[in-house]
Amino acid sequence: MAFLAKGKMFAAAAVVALLALATGAQAASCGKSGAGFDAWKPEFAAEAKANGVGSKGLAALARATYATKTIAADRAIHKAFSGSVEAFMKRRGGSAIIAKGRALKRSNAALFDKIERTYGVPPGVLLAIWGMETGFGSSMGNQNTVSAILTLAYDCRRPEFFYPHAIAALKLVDRGALSASSVGAMHGEIGHTQFLPGNVLKYGVGNGNLRDKSTALASTANFLKGQGWRAGASYEANMGAIAGWNSASVYQQAIARIATAIDAD
Repeated sequence: MAFLAKGKMFAAAAVVALLALATGAQAASCGKSGAGFDAWKPEFAAEAKANGVGSKGLAALARATYATKTIAADRAIHKAFSGSVEAFMKRRGGSAIIAKGRALKRSNAALFDKIERTYGVPPGVLLAIWGMETGFGSSMGNQNTVSAILTLAYDCRRPEFFYPHAIAALKLVDRGALSASSVGAMHGEIGHTQFLPGNVLKYGVGNGNLRDKSTALASTANFLKGQGWRAGASYEANMGAIAGWNSASVYQQAIARIATAIDAD
C-alpha cells in the first residue's frame, strides 16, 4: 500500500529524464482498458531500450500481461486509507503489530543495532513499517511484479508516476534482482517492506534482494535517511521522512504511534 507516496521523489526526478528520451519520438500512449496493452508493449519496449534496458528486461516486458486485479485494486486504494487513525490501526491490526514488533526487536537486537548505527534510524519505525506492509513478511503478495508495474505505466490514471518504476523493474530483471515470474504486491511493490522498483535501484543495499529481511530493513532505513530522517529526533520531528514513505496521513500517524510503542518497550 505504500506506493501512494513511496518513490515520489524518485519518480519526480526520474520521469523528467526518462520522458525526455521518449519525447524525441512520441511517448507510448496510455490506455483505459486491457484492449490496447499488447499494442502498447512494443512502443514501450523501444523507449525502455533507449533508457538502457537490456535483453532480459525486454524479454520480461514481452511476456507481461495486463493485470486486471492490479487495476481493480488501484481503483479502490483510497478507501483503505479512510477514516480516523484509530479506525485505521484497528483495521490493520495495530495492537498485534506492536506486540510482535517488540518481540522481533528483542530477537533481532544485533541487526537493529547495526542498522541504527549505520543509518541513524531506530528499530520502532522499521518494525512498524514491516508489520504494516506485510505482517512481518507473512504476506508479500502473489501478483506478477513486471505485469503489475507495466499495467500501471500503461494505464491512463497515473502513467507518469509508474513509468520510471516500470523502466526500473526491467533493469532489475537485467541485473537478476527480479525475474519475469517474480511476484509481489498489487502495485508492483517488492519484498518485506514493499519497495517500488525505482526505490530498489536508488535505496536498495547489498544485493538488493528485498525478500531477505535484513536487506529489506536496511534498505528501508536507507530510504528514510534519504528522506531527511534526523537521528535521535522524535517521531513527530521525523514525520516528513515517514511521509516520504506514504502520503496518507492516517498511515503516517499510525506508523508513528506504533513505532513509539515498540521503542518504549
